[in-house]
Amino acid sequence: MSLKNPSVRSSRREFLKRGGVLAAGLAAASALPRVHAAEENTIKVALVGCGGRGGGAVLQALNTDGPKKLVALSDAFESKVTGLLPRVKERFPNDVDSNVQQFIGLDGYKHAIDAVGPGGVVLLATAPAFRPLHVDYAVNKGVHVFMEKSFGVDAPGVRKIRQAGELAKQKNLKIVGGLMSRHNVPLQQAVERLYDGIIGERITCWAYRQQGPVGFSPRRPDESIIAHQIRIYSAFTWLNGAFILDHLIHNLDVSCWAKGEYPVSAQGMGGRQTRTQQDTMFDHFAVEYTFADGTRLFAQGRHQANTWGCFQATIHGTTGCAIIGEGVKIPRIYKGHNPVAENLLWEYKDPPPRDQYQVEQDVLFDCIRNDKPINETERCCNTTMVGILGRMAAETGQMITWDEALNSNTEFVSDIGNLTMDGPAPIMPDENGNYPIAMPGITKV
Repeated sequence: MSLKNPSVRSSRREFLKRGGVLAAGLAAASALPRVHAAEENTIKVALVGCGGRGGGAVLQALNTDGPKKLVALSDAFESKVTGLLPRVKERFPNDVDSNVQQFIGLDGYKHAIDAVGPGGVVLLATAPAFRPLHVDYAVNKGVHVFMEKSFGVDAPGVRKIRQAGELAKQKNLKIVGGLMSRHNVPLQQAVERLYDGIIGERITCWAYRQQGPVGFSPRRPDESIIAHQIRIYSAFTWLNGAFILDHLIHNLDVSCWAKGEYPVSAQGMGGRQTRTQQDTMFDHFAVEYTFADGTRLFAQGRHQANTWGCFQATIHGTTGCAIIGEGVKIPRIYKGHNPVAENLLWEYKDPPPRDQYQVEQDVLFDCIRNDKPINETERCCNTTMVGILGRMAAETGQMITWDEALNSNTEFVSDIGNLTMDGPAPIMPDENGNYPIAMPGITKV
């Protein structure tokens, strides 16, 4: 199975035409199976993954219009569930079932999804490595899905999610992905102007995520190795897909959105220069992606102390540039290539928009209640593959094509559904507690 690598024409006409396609989809929705909740019906909600982002997602889901009821929570750690539940009850006392079910362990997702049943919603916010497994189970059970980024950590996982997305279309299930920038009104307006040609032909994109070190905490007494890795999943590549995917995904997505296509190849570099923690993380990436027309996307990711910080996407065209993306509250577009005040062409000036994290939940629940089609699987998979492609190029030191990355059968864990919290971890430390690190020129795809 292959993903599409669409080229989107850079014109306002095409931008608006895609809106027309959505309208046509709405008109055709009556031909699909009706797996939705009418306005007078209560939508059952389950959360799988009760960490920070999962906690935010469930509060936003319960803040949508119409009746809904939180019926189940699941996490690998009991403390996550018991820590979150009182907060949710305090905020939405009437929207939490009096007998809300709590499931602990790596198989808890099944019980939580079963608890909502067909037509319910599951919010998936565990470590990204588990996302394909959970999405697949939910769709097969007839459950609508909100899936947090990232959408897998390797090509087999991405292909699994895309397959689930195709099945969801057949079953008229709704899927929204956590690329919340796509639901950001200021950014939507900025991208529309780029498609209008305000800076001419878009020729280079720059995606930045430069920040301090990703957090790490040592293994606790009596804690299994796999439990330690899952607890701090942002430090282990098999769980998060690497910094370039887990942290840079939003501005990679914004850059490809602004360009109107996905890259066809990548080459780059990365490594561990200052990081000494016993994990598997590269602490810097620099990847050059090439689009079909020969133009470039450059991604810079770094998490090192006392270094320059930058969190944005910069788009250069033949006559101007734009500063947009995650980390940029007010998008701006400039004439020329020097983004200074006197060169300003456009900036967002409308009233502050509704929070983009809230909007993605509003969209999902509105589509369920009113039986509107929405399935964001394909672009979520495409953007995830951009991050995976960049990681492959940097870790191997090779030029990797989109098709090579997409068709790769290399996966971090072949039997992830059989992992347990007291069993062996997919990657084990040596006798000194150190883990193997990818080595350019040696590591294979």
